[in-house]
Amino acid sequence: MSKIFAVANQKGGVGKTTTCVNLAASLVASKRRVLLIDLDPQGNATMGSGVDKSELQLSSYDVLAGDLPAHKAVVPTDSGYRLMPANGDLSAAEVELLDVDGRESRLRRALRDVSAEYDYIVIDCPPSLNMLTVNALCAAHGVLIPMQCEYYALEGLSALIDTITQIQRAANPELKIEGILRTMYDPRNSLTSDVSEQLSEYFGERLYRTCIPRNVRLAEAPSFGKPALDYDRHSKGAIAYLALAGEMTRRHAANSSSRPVAEAV
Repeated sequence: MSKIFAVANQKGGVGKTTTCVNLAASLVASKRRVLLIDLDPQGNATMGSGVDKSELQLSSYDVLAGDLPAHKAVVPTDSGYRLMPANGDLSAAEVELLDVDGRESRLRRALRDVSAEYDYIVIDCPPSLNMLTVNALCAAHGVLIPMQCEYYALEGLSALIDTITQIQRAANPELKIEGILRTMYDPRNSLTSDVSEQLSEYFGERLYRTCIPRNVRLAEAPSFGKPALDYDRHSKGAIAYLALAGEMTRRHAANSSSRPVAEAV
């Protein structure tokens, strides 16, 4: 059974799409089968994966709003993971879904037919709470939250946790916080250290040990349509995402082995 997680934060500019693309590539490097779903109308994950969003024939819009089987909208990438791309057409999906029964579960139903083909399905959410984000949270087993260690980020995190709690109660009781990922991390900054300590106290083991540093190569890679691992595999950013993939898979392996036999069957 695949592990589905949404990468979400209502605050923009925290490295959400960078995390999706680079984590997908890093999981592939660790021999996992990965599907990346671009659920952001900006299509940055699509472009960052080397797929031209202006030339799409089918996209995540067709899956959500047009009842297209998920596998028909999936395309390969040079980095080894598969991609359900997106472009500006996705902006119309939220409006078109308003009068549709079960609109918040469209993505979850669509993924039932393809989830067995992948070890991990990563969903890149838009930086806002709308019907696209709700679809991602209803489909996911967990939420990975990238955030910068700064004061205003803590306020945004509180709002996102409230949203996750509401989705748990209303539509997806299995949803949980997969982990908190510190991005654009600079240990020389005293505020970074203070916020990091607060996160550790509050979230404990759900705070990833891996931190993603500020890194020029990581910032340059999307303009070449590549994850950092393909652009410069020796860069600090690429190495950090490989470490994150390793930490994540070890967590999942440990959790699976600790489950009772009756539950695991």
